Amino acid sequence: MNGILLRLAAPLMSFGEHAAFHYRDTLPFPSRSALIGLFAAADGRPRSEALAPDPATRQNPYTDLTFTVRIDRPGTRHTDYHTVGGGRPHRQGLRTSSGAYRPREKSTLITERVYLADAVFTLAVQGPDPFLEHLLKRLEQPAFGAYLGRRACLPNEPLVLSGPHPDPIGELLHHVPLSLTTPPRTGQATVPVAFVWEHPPSHVPAAHSEREVADVPHDFTPTRRFHKIRRTWHTTEDLPAALYATPPALTELTAYIHQDATP
Repeated sequence: MNGILLRLAAPLMSFGEHAAFHYRDTLPFPSRSALIGLFAAADGRPRSEALAPDPATRQNPYTDLTFTVRIDRPGTRHTDYHTVGGGRPHRQGLRTSSGAYRPREKSTLITERVYLADAVFTLAVQGPDPFLEHLLKRLEQPAFGAYLGRRACLPNEPLVLSGPHPDPIGELLHHVPLSLTTPPRTGQATVPVAFVWEHPPSHVPAAHSEREVADVPHDFTPTRRFHKIRRTWHTTEDLPAALYATPPALTELTAYIHQDATP
């Protein structure tokens, strides 16, 4: 199946799975919910219509997409300490679930929000060719600005690397530049890189690790937000050390993007 290649990199990003109330967590890799939300925003879909069926196919346009994630740089977990509502007059503060105002002595709500700092992920997004073509155009000229999990988490350039490509997984394994935390040692031929798959990879024995995550969006409407569970497979692949992109990675990424351009 053809696919497009994306690169998610930012000073901060967050992909909540059980994020609610005073504690907002993050997965160690991009969630399906965050990626579909990114695409829906680029397509100009409001939250209430983000998963509305396509008129031509009468189904959720993102159902047939498959994501493969290469974890170039896992980043560092960073917990941000927030307070909300403190110091405001009684009837201008926070409300309870019943609609009443919180007592003055309980008017400050403390929250913790977890981010991945300085992480980099490279993705293969596979799906039907017509939709991939449409998705590429929307990502290059988005209706709403792109962000990685939370609105303050703006992605670095480039977001789109290439596509549609007939072998996007092969590109991840053999060709797309790597943004590693540390450079390979002198003489090192390969480097171990973590991958997250949505289907069991055929080249790996059945002993690889599996994980269930609750990140499949069923409804993005704020009052009806709901996610289903999917299974992911996790492997470590030995990639050519020559893929390492010497900082600033933009130089080698630009060369990769324009490698097939006609002089």
